[in-house]
Amino acid sequence: MEIKSDAIILVVDDEQDIRDASERILTRIGFQVLKASRGDEGLAVLEKEKASIVLLDLKMPGMDGLEVLKHIRVLDEAIQVIVITGYATIETAIEAMKLGAYDFISKPFEPEQLRIVVNRAWEKISLRREAEKLEEERRRTLSDLDLEKSRIHTILESFPSGVVVTNSQGQVVLMNPAFRKLLGLDPGLKTGNPIEDYVPDKELCNLVTEISQGKHVDYDDIPDYEFSLSDEKYLMATGQPVLGERKECLGAVLNVVNITAMKLLDQLKSEFVAKVSHELRSPLSTIHEQLALVIKDMVGEESAQDQHILDRAREKTKGLITLIGDLLDLSRIEEGIICHESQVVRLGELLENIVDFLRAQAEKKNQFLTIELPKDPLPELFADPIALESIFGNLITNAINYTQEGGKIEVEVDMAGINVRVKIKDNGFGIEDKYLDKIFERFYRVKDEKTRYITGTGLGLPIVKGLIDSIGALIDVESVPGKGTEFTVLLPTKA
Repeated sequence: MEIKSDAIILVVDDEQDIRDASERILTRIGFQVLKASRGDEGLAVLEKEKASIVLLDLKMPGMDGLEVLKHIRVLDEAIQVIVITGYATIETAIEAMKLGAYDFISKPFEPEQLRIVVNRAWEKISLRREAEKLEEERRRTLSDLDLEKSRIHTILESFPSGVVVTNSQGQVVLMNPAFRKLLGLDPGLKTGNPIEDYVPDKELCNLVTEISQGKHVDYDDIPDYEFSLSDEKYLMATGQPVLGERKECLGAVLNVVNITAMKLLDQLKSEFVAKVSHELRSPLSTIHEQLALVIKDMVGEESAQDQHILDRAREKTKGLITLIGDLLDLSRIEEGIICHESQVVRLGELLENIVDFLRAQAEKKNQFLTIELPKDPLPELFADPIALESIFGNLITNAINYTQEGGKIEVEVDMAGINVRVKIKDNGFGIEDKYLDKIFERFYRVKDEKTRYITGTGLGLPIVKGLIDSIGALIDVESVPGKGTEFTVLLPTKA
């Protein structure tokens, strides 16, 4: 076993089993492991010891993982933080990634998973240190320039990911063997041609050309780009400008990695959700119908208590059936098959049909559900009518559920430039500002004294957002607690 120099890992987790297991796994591959059971204890260790990697649990008593992560970023930005999370906190893990975490691993994890993630983080640290070392060497005398160039080439040649460098005209000046292999290029192919001669994706080539010409000065402004090859290989490219000493753009460097395994994992996840949902929906529907028959046949005061229990059971089975349907919709959206073939849609007629259908539901709560269409005819839309029905059906149903007895729900339609604007307004419970950026997250539901008894899956608005994105529309929400909420949808016209 090779002991890695300065390879200290701090494991911060309130579960002793996780701490001990991580220590056993990591010491066997040459790391020195420190342990802490709380967030504040872990920060105290970091002030005394120079750890390069931190394995950080998000859910801990006292100071939670996100707070610890913020302190680590202030303490030393070079520390690579790998978040440990349970399946129920994946969204929180993504939030941690936005705050600067390097990667995350889900509980329970296999030893090989932990080794892969940690080795990848250590590789990044090693490469960064090597880059810093090369930067220091660059400042030496001119007599060392040939040696420095050789070292840079050696590093690029040994990179496991593909690297290609272009000049300010978008011509390839350097590429490593990994890039040639990922793109299926001839090992003897020479540099000097435009990027289009090496990369088959036109949009990626346009992005590289823009970076090379200095159109993306801010690193955060450059998106990661995913593309696929004909042999079902999925790749992700990350580009950055190459800047000179005066901050002028000299070209671009593109890093390409193979994400085929991740794509297959996402596909397996979606297939699993769909299969389980299909298997559960049929028996649950049967149970729901049988409960309805039993309740219908029950009479007499002596059966009132039993009937109440069965009513609750029937309500819960209905909730499960709804949840399964929403999960299937989300799976289809992720696979890109939720929308059917687009066709000409008369939006006013479609909305009137939805309102007429849902008016009975509103009247059960003594609510007033109205629709107001413009006097002039609306332009025809070219979209999937089923997607539109799902979007506005979910939004209006949501307004009914979160509006008190006797409340009002209004659907207003007008034109906003070349777009059709649809507003769904209510005078219901409203949403606090701090929750507005979370309502489109899966399974998220605002719960307070007024809404805690409202049943729902927390998937309606995520489905709406997925469909909105798939048809190229926009959605916005404004809300005042105690006064109501207004959702605004902008739909592009056929033109």
